[in-house]
Amino acid sequence: MRTKAILLAAAAAGLLAAAPAPHGYLGDDAPDTIAILPPAPEAGTTRYEADRTVYLATRRLEGSDRWKMAQGDVDSRAIMKDLACSLGVELTPQNAPKTSAMISKLAFDVGRATNRPKDFYKRKRPYLVDEGPICVPKDAGLAASPDYPSGHNTWGWTIGLVMAELAPDRATPILARARAFGESRLVCGVHNLSAVEAGRLNASIVVAALHGQEAFRKDMDAARLEVAAARKAGPAPDPAACAAEAAIVAKSPY
Repeated sequence: MRTKAILLAAAAAGLLAAAPAPHGYLGDDAPDTIAILPPAPEAGTTRYEADRTVYLATRRLEGSDRWKMAQGDVDSRAIMKDLACSLGVELTPQNAPKTSAMISKLAFDVGRATNRPKDFYKRKRPYLVDEGPICVPKDAGLAASPDYPSGHNTWGWTIGLVMAELAPDRATPILARARAFGESRLVCGVHNLSAVEAGRLNASIVVAALHGQEAFRKDMDAARLEVAAARKAGPAPDPAACAAEAAIVAKSPY
């Protein structure tokens, strides 16, 4: 997932309360994720073969409830909706405008952390190495976007970490759902296991660096109050739907 794609997705979903900020929080202070992430696996190595094994094994999930969740998770515009059960309320620009604006700004930092290693390693997505069904169309745009690290999971885990900090009493279900959001890329067949794992590390790098920025810390203080108010006001998501989601999240797909 590229920076532009993240911003367009967020805007289309109404996640952005206003026009996107022209830059993120980190700018030139952003860590060099190429130097920090482990290298993308190379053919013939144990990690490379483990990726192939997981990809081929998870093709059996086609058509399952987990597959359907993965299809829903393809749309990064729905990240706050995806986290609604775990948080206890769906955040929108209407009930959480400051939080929404902060999330839109984070997209630039996530994009920078993802794009550079993607372009450096240029690793093919798993379905381009081994034949198998995927949960989205096999179009040229997807094929041209490298596998490692997963930008989708960098985005999802970044938001998961931020939301867990804003609502610490709900950190466990929030992070469990954020983990499942990334694992949906495995189920979908569009990312390797190593790319998903690198996405989580990538997000952790970004969030750690963000806490060194005063502007981010101030925005988090404002968002914390806003999230608390939104949770109190509700409405809470449907309990039956949330229970069904939790049951799927609790089971590892690989």
